[in-house]
Amino acid sequence: MSRYIIKKLFYGGFVLWGVLTLVFFLFQVMPGDPARMMLSQREDSEQLQLLKQKYGFDKPIMHQYFYYLNDVSPISFHDDNEESYTYLSEEKYNDVDILKIQSTNIVLKTPYLRESFAKRGKPVNSILLETFPVTLVLAFTSIVFAIILGIVLGIVSALKKNSILDKSILFFSVLGMSIPSFFSSIIVAWFFAYLLHEYTGLNMTGSLYEVDDYGRGQYMNLNNLILPAFTLGIRPLSVIIQLSRNSMLEVLDMDYIRTATAKGLSKFIVVFKHALRNALNPVVTVVSGWFASLLAGAVFVEYIFAWNGIGKEIVDALNNLDMPVVMGSVMIIATVFVLINILVDVLYAIIDPRIRLN
Repeated sequence: MSRYIIKKLFYGGFVLWGVLTLVFFLFQVMPGDPARMMLSQREDSEQLQLLKQKYGFDKPIMHQYFYYLNDVSPISFHDDNEESYTYLSEEKYNDVDILKIQSTNIVLKTPYLRESFAKRGKPVNSILLETFPVTLVLAFTSIVFAIILGIVLGIVSALKKNSILDKSILFFSVLGMSIPSFFSSIIVAWFFAYLLHEYTGLNMTGSLYEVDDYGRGQYMNLNNLILPAFTLGIRPLSVIIQLSRNSMLEVLDMDYIRTATAKGLSKFIVVFKHALRNALNPVVTVVSGWFASLLAGAVFVEYIFAWNGIGKEIVDALNNLDMPVVMGSVMIIATVFVLINILVDVLYAIIDPRIRLN
């Protein structure tokens, strides 16, 4: 299994390289000068040139590309010359020396995602440390809600096959898959936080942490989590309902289930002890994949509900052409995708002994 994981991590590295390369060159063809964005309206040509030199904007595109790969790579090469862009500065890099060849240092470091253009040089690492955990809370809450309710409704739908209840559950699951996230966000916010605000007490916008009215610091407001988590969980909920239903119907029709029923076991024991575990195999795969998708799909939901996560940060960065923030966010999400795909394969092999990882 360890050999398989190492191989998948190696392939995942190529995936990350491809994603970063695509995003980097897309930003190169977009209009706008990042150096001017970082200066105020009083900048002069000398300040502009110094800033371009500091961030490597005065270099050819291919040089900038390799500089960026060197910054985000855990193993990187750095020059002893203080005037060189690749100089090993303590302000930029958190590193451990591996090897030194003449004036070139080879180090192991935390990926350096550079500084935000729009936020006056704030490190992208700091921005992501503030926003990514907030998105993780939203995605985790959404997928837990979708798993619990989806499996329960899927089982009920399978046990009540072709009944009015079964058809109603299927209708709403198809409806949930059909509605885009940005549209469902608007509808949910309008209905529960505007029309029914007097009864629900929920707000149309708000994040996990809010500033105290008296300026005494931040506090956690879990009420703001309810509507975004519900909205983000609608589509995975719909998928899990249908998958659980179809898988449960397939398992209930197997010989060992008939044997267990013929032995006089109660329906509860047959369903939850014998059928459910085998029916959950495909659900585990879908759930794991959806959790990664929720991190990327949270962009519209976070923006509409003003949830200060990585999705809203990406939208703001795109509006400001803030390349380092966008590329850092994309790299984090792509890394999570790669790791979760590996985890899915491992979990599937644990649940189903017939699966062999090679």
